[in-house]
Amino acid sequence: MPGMPAQGMPPQGMPGGHMPGHMPGHMPGHMGGHMGGAPPHGGYAPYGGGYPGTYGAQQLAANDPMWGYFTAIAGQDGEIDAEELQRCLTQSGFTGGYSPFSLDTCRIMIAMLDRDFTGKMGFNEFKELFTALNGWKQNFMMFDQDRSGSIEHNEMTQAVNAMGYRISPQAVNAIIKRYNKGGRIFFDDYVACCVKLRALSDNFKRRDTMQQGSVTFPYDDFIMCTMAI
Repeated sequence: MPGMPAQGMPPQGMPGGHMPGHMPGHMPGHMGGHMGGAPPHGGYAPYGGGYPGTYGAQQLAANDPMWGYFTAIAGQDGEIDAEELQRCLTQSGFTGGYSPFSLDTCRIMIAMLDRDFTGKMGFNEFKELFTALNGWKQNFMMFDQDRSGSIEHNEMTQAVNAMGYRISPQAVNAIIKRYNKGGRIFFDDYVACCVKLRALSDNFKRRDTMQQGSVTFPYDDFIMCTMAI
């Protein structure tokens, strides 16, 4: 997570662990740098909230530590769908002691990065996702100090602020109401919330070219932005 060094908290079975038959080294994705502080305008973080920008064009070099693993998961079509992503995250033990990701959460993870609207994830998108997941997991663990697998309302508020978002208490309450179960937010729902915050903020920022904190959405555009995630 930007602003938080990766201090001994690699995902289970991912960086620092061993994939079955692949990747004896470290998976890229532990993030340094700064959270960005208060956003310049409009309540959204400079980097979309705890999530770096794209890696840009990357050469698919044969020695890339993730390439062999990606191709094994992706199969013949060269892309990863939601079921393949769920299987990957479960088999790798990424969530550690937390509950595995649901298929719905895997779907919205892909939708967040699905710029060509194929419903699948290419190699660069796959690497981007793991960068984000590493950061979100570290942020969650920082607040889940008793390792219960969930955080309370006030901790969720702190987590949203830590990711660089500056939204109203009413908006935070809406988030908590949407993602809590029995008054607590579990890791799977926390990641789903992070994905939606990131994706909606990106959609907003692309339209807020003057950085004024307000945009006009045509109805159809609004439906596409919100229903895709």
